[in-house]
Amino acid sequence: MSLELFLKQQNEKMKELATAYSLASWKAATTGEEEWSKKTGEAGVAYSKYFSSSDLFQQVKEYLDAGVTDPVQKRELNLLYSDIVGNQLPEETLTELVSLSTELNSTFNTFRAEIKGEPVSENEIRKILGNSTDLTEREEAWHASKQIGAEVEEKLITLIKKRNEAARSLGYANHHQMAFELQELDRDFVFSTFKKLKETTDEPFRKVKQELDEELSERFNITVNDLRPWHYSDPFFQEAPNVKGLDIDPYYKGKDIEQITIDTFSAMGLDITHLIKNSDLYPRDKKNQHAFMSNIDHSGDIRVLCNIDESSYWMDTMLHEFGHAIYDDLVNPKLPFSLRKYSHILSTEAIAMYYGRMGKSPEWLQKFVEIDAETIERLTPKLERLLQRQMLISARWIMTFVFFERELYENPDQDLNALWWKIVNDVQFINPPNDTDYPHWAAKIHFCIAPVYYQNYLLGELTASQLDIYIKRNVSMDTYTPEVGSFLEKEYFYLGSSVDWITKIEKVTGEKLNPTYFVNQFAK
Repeated sequence: MSLELFLKQQNEKMKELATAYSLASWKAATTGEEEWSKKTGEAGVAYSKYFSSSDLFQQVKEYLDAGVTDPVQKRELNLLYSDIVGNQLPEETLTELVSLSTELNSTFNTFRAEIKGEPVSENEIRKILGNSTDLTEREEAWHASKQIGAEVEEKLITLIKKRNEAARSLGYANHHQMAFELQELDRDFVFSTFKKLKETTDEPFRKVKQELDEELSERFNITVNDLRPWHYSDPFFQEAPNVKGLDIDPYYKGKDIEQITIDTFSAMGLDITHLIKNSDLYPRDKKNQHAFMSNIDHSGDIRVLCNIDESSYWMDTMLHEFGHAIYDDLVNPKLPFSLRKYSHILSTEAIAMYYGRMGKSPEWLQKFVEIDAETIERLTPKLERLLQRQMLISARWIMTFVFFERELYENPDQDLNALWWKIVNDVQFINPPNDTDYPHWAAKIHFCIAPVYYQNYLLGELTASQLDIYIKRNVSMDTYTPEVGSFLEKEYFYLGSSVDWITKIEKVTGEKLNPTYFVNQFAK
């Protein structure tokens, strides 16, 4: 069989299987119905089973060994190879892995925490942590946000061990090592980069954290040493609390967050109205409470799930998720199915973060939220401090997750609860609660449904800074112009996955990934 025909057949099969999975997963997330959770699992097994074929694996290796000269075909084969390697497992193993993951995902979709015996949503918990000055209420809300951890811990650790067993059967040390290799990531490079970034930002972060802690100490009338996780505005301290005297949320009262999102992209010459129309944007019972983008068929059916309320959190989230969506929407439609997507997870995270940062921009707030010039002038120094806080706090949170996850897969039998708080204290400078013998860490959904993914968020932030500086220096100082949108579409989005992420960054910005841009923006 010719290579051209072989790849054509593989792309057709991938589209069929991936579309079935994406549709079932979307229905499961938007309805919370067990039927769709079951169908998601079945579709996931079908996808994995197809790529478990040893004959298919052999064919791909033979084509690669023959020396393919066409760069697009070679890229297709390399990505196909990565898909197949991780699935060279017995059918019962694949089924078990998918079933466990699907079951855990379903638990997260439908679980509702309780405070004083009453169910509460994540939005309600977020509001308490963001606004309440009742210390008992805050502590109860924080503990409620972690209740899901105890619900999933046992099955999650079982899943992690089974992932490790599967990876070892394929010749890897564990699932973590395998995932890095199959994601085209150099583990030594990533962890040495993060370690250096932590060291470089230790003092800037310590100053930011000290300033924040003094504000919280005054707000709650307690000492800095008495601050605990529930005194911060996010259950995992991954979001920055407002700078003293700054509260953006009131400016969103009565505002149409959908329309603001549309207007932002439109100003850059990018139309997202069809993407908005396909999406599910408001909270309801049994619906997944998080946010994500789903490219259903890589042929135009792109959807975003959100749970909007009138808040800066959901404004930033909308910009973030539709950053993902516009990237996928503007990939060259003539590329083969397997390449008709972002070049790497970190590449699409970079765009989502590039847009998500806009919500803290004085220029953006004046232009799109229509805050008057005098107010913007007064708020600008605080907004700049808030963005610095957000970037440093986010970076430290991502490092916390990534450092913990590596150890989790190295030894899932160790005292994970103690390890979690050791790393949290070391990286985020957070004092632990009195009782650390509880699986607080397991309340983060990504351990279940997006294993060995989180490093891509920080790599995305580093890329976003590099891209932002390049655009300002070489395209336009004004971000909200058609020139910037056109640059992103033609130079970044259109390439899809036809080139790897390392080549993409260098091609677009003229140099390899360089963390210095992030440090200069936010840690000086």
